[in-house]
Amino acid sequence: MNQPLLVPCPHCHTLNRVPAERLQDGGHCGRCKAALVVGKPLALDDQHFDIHAHQGDLPLLVDFWAPWCGPCRSMAPAFEAAAAALEPRVRLAKVNTEEEQQLAARFGIRSIPTLVLIHKGRELARQSGALGQEQIVRWAEAHLPRQS
Repeated sequence: MNQPLLVPCPHCHTLNRVPAERLQDGGHCGRCKAALVVGKPLALDDQHFDIHAHQGDLPLLVDFWAPWCGPCRSMAPAFEAAAAALEPRVRLAKVNTEEEQQLAARFGIRSIPTLVLIHKGRELARQSGALGQEQIVRWAEAHLPRQS
């Protein structure tokens, strides 16, 4: 089971093959040479969302938020800290629902902040409401797919 993982670059969104046992080492994108593991959430738009959610092998934890939302703004530092704790096992991303209304509609986002955990195009779990860093990490780890 030593198949390489497909890891989208957080900078140029190119898919990179990374041996699973080397994922902890980080690595660099074969195209843009930037780090594949950044330890912070990336902003995703409709154009690049599916590369990370469907084509990449890393689970994707998405924070659907809006700039006018007080709980969203208060949760932002906790989500950033959770990224440092969860990467490279999980890629964290933020989707601004004001700018990416199609994505918000596609996921049926009715309240924000809403966290959605996706793996290989399938929604694994969803949580609405602001959480602290430890709560985000525990919640994500509890819903990650089991490694065989």
